[in-house]
Amino acid sequence: MTHRIGSIIFKALVPALITGLALCGCKTKEEDGTAASEGLVTVGFSQIGAESDWRIASSDSMQTSLSTTYGYNLIYDDGQQKQENQLLAMREFIDQSVDYIILDPITETGWDATLREAYDEGIPVIIIDRRVDTLDDSVYTVWAGSDFLLEGRRACRWLKEYLEHISFDDDVNIIHISGTTGSSAQIGRTKALKSAAKKFGWNILMSEDGDFVQAKGREIMEKALEEYGDKINVVYCENDSEAIGAIEAIEQSGRRVGSDIKSGEIMILSFDATRQGLLLTLNGKISVNTECNPEYGPVCVDIIGKLKNASRVEHEIYMEESQFSAIEDITEVEIDGEIYPVTMVDRELIDSRNY
Repeated sequence: MTHRIGSIIFKALVPALITGLALCGCKTKEEDGTAASEGLVTVGFSQIGAESDWRIASSDSMQTSLSTTYGYNLIYDDGQQKQENQLLAMREFIDQSVDYIILDPITETGWDATLREAYDEGIPVIIIDRRVDTLDDSVYTVWAGSDFLLEGRRACRWLKEYLEHISFDDDVNIIHISGTTGSSAQIGRTKALKSAAKKFGWNILMSEDGDFVQAKGREIMEKALEEYGDKINVVYCENDSEAIGAIEAIEQSGRRVGSDIKSGEIMILSFDATRQGLLLTLNGKISVNTECNPEYGPVCVDIIGKLKNASRVEHEIYMEESQFSAIEDITEVEIDGEIYPVTMVDRELIDSRNY
C-alpha cells in the first residue's frame, strides 16, 4: 500500500503533529547517556552526509522537528558519504537498544543483514528519502520518500514540451551529470532520461556520476565542454549542487547559460528546488527545477506517533512535490494522463520556503 502526502500539508500539520508526541532532540553519542533516565524516547538517525544544500535541509528538518523539547533523544550520525559508516552507526544503535532507527541509505543494496538485526531486536526502522533493496521488505517498518522516476519524467516531459513550443528542429545533445550511482534518486532520474532520450531521439553525449556535489558537477562539465564544445545544448543535472557547478564551468568557458538554445545558450535542467536552485531558476540559469522535498522531520513525527499508539502505518509514503520554472510558456506537463502544474517561481515564493 502507498500513501502520498504533500509538503504543504506537512508544514501546516507540524504544530498539531508535535503536540503531545514524543520527538527527538539532537544529541551526540557522548551526550545521550542520560536519555533513558530522563524518560526520553531514543531514536538513532543515520544520515548520508552533508554533500548538498538539500541534504543539510533534510538534517535540519529532522533536528528541528525531533527535539528534546518534545520528549525524544535523537542520536544523529553523519555517514560522511560512506555506507560502511552508516552500517556501523546502525549496529551501534542496535547495541544501544534505541527505540526507533531512521535510515537515509546512501545506496539501495547492502542492508539486509543489519536490517534483520534490528528487526530481530524489535526495533522499528523507518527508511527515508532513498530506498533499500532487500530480500524481505518486512525487515523495515516504513519507507517515506520521493517518486524519483516521476521527478525525472516530469523534467523530461517539460523539456519535450518546451522544444516543441520553440520549434527546435536541431539535434538535442545532452550532457548527463548523474547523482551517486546506485542511489534511488540516481536510478529513477537516470531511468527517466534514458527512456525519454530513446523515445524522442535525443542524444546523450556523456553520462558521468557527479555524486550530487558541486565540485564534481563543475569537473564533469569542464570535461564535456572540452570534448563536445558547441554541440552541447542541454545539461541534465540530478541536483542543484551539480547544476551550480555546471553553470560555473559553462560561464567560465565563455558560453552562455539559458533557455535560448537556438541562439547557442546551454539549457540546464535540475532537481531538488533548494532556495539557491530556485534563485538560479528565477534568473533563467536553470530552465526547470523539479522539487525533491527534504522536510522529513514532520513525516517522522507522524510515523513515530502512530507506531507508539499502535495505529496503522502505510508501508510506503510518497511525498507530493512541485516543479518550478520562470518560463511562462509551459504551465503544465502530462504524465500517464495526469496533469502536473508547473509553478512560476518568484521572489516571494523563494523567501517563503524553509530550504
